[in-house]
Amino acid sequence: MVVYLIGAGPGDADLITLKAVKALNKADVVLYDYLANEEILAHAPDTAERIYVGKKAGEHYKTQDEINELIIEQAKSHENVVRLKGGDPFVFGRGGEEILALMEHGIKFVVIPGVTSAIGAPTSLGLPVTHRAVATSVTFVTGHEDPTKPESQVHWDYTADTLIILMGIGNIRKNTDEIMKYRSADTPVCAVESGTLPNQNLVFGTLGDIADKKINTPAILIIGDVVRMYKDIYDYQR
Repeated sequence: MVVYLIGAGPGDADLITLKAVKALNKADVVLYDYLANEEILAHAPDTAERIYVGKKAGEHYKTQDEINELIIEQAKSHENVVRLKGGDPFVFGRGGEEILALMEHGIKFVVIPGVTSAIGAPTSLGLPVTHRAVATSVTFVTGHEDPTKPESQVHWDYTADTLIILMGIGNIRKNTDEIMKYRSADTPVCAVESGTLPNQNLVFGTLGDIADKKINTPAILIIGDVVRMYKDIYDYQR
């Protein structure tokens, strides 16, 4: 028995890797997330069982502990189990927790990386998160920490030129207020809604006003001078 932890990519079903497709082709069961494009499930055999374990802000279908237990249960009764996760398993995907649970039960696992939305969404638009003479560093940060943590690990004093926030729309005002303690209110910001999908949309603003704009989830926030530079690219593409 083996469990494949697969990154499904940022949204577009064509952005899944060939290695992931090969693993799906032989799956006996697939456990998939809310952010994993269901078109990708077509790569699994018709006989493969498909189990939705999606987690969405405020609408958790199953807890992480329940998901871990379900993966272990399926692994003990099937030869090839696929755990399909949106983005990349190790970029705020809690893949590490699932691996530790598998290790406790002596279950073999294989991790297949996926394109994280932190890179895939802006890159698909032609928005470089680093650019010579503009940005030489980038930081990924969660905008929504586990509320059961004894204290926050996010302090918003990051010095990278580009800051990319995932899962941060629900806390956007609180987060941007904190960031403005370290960065100017006129720092350019771009929100990418449903990145790489046909309904993707961009919302431009600054740290000072982005929280006042309507932004639909799922979305990521890109903060820094690369957004100002991207405006020329954006105008050219229109």
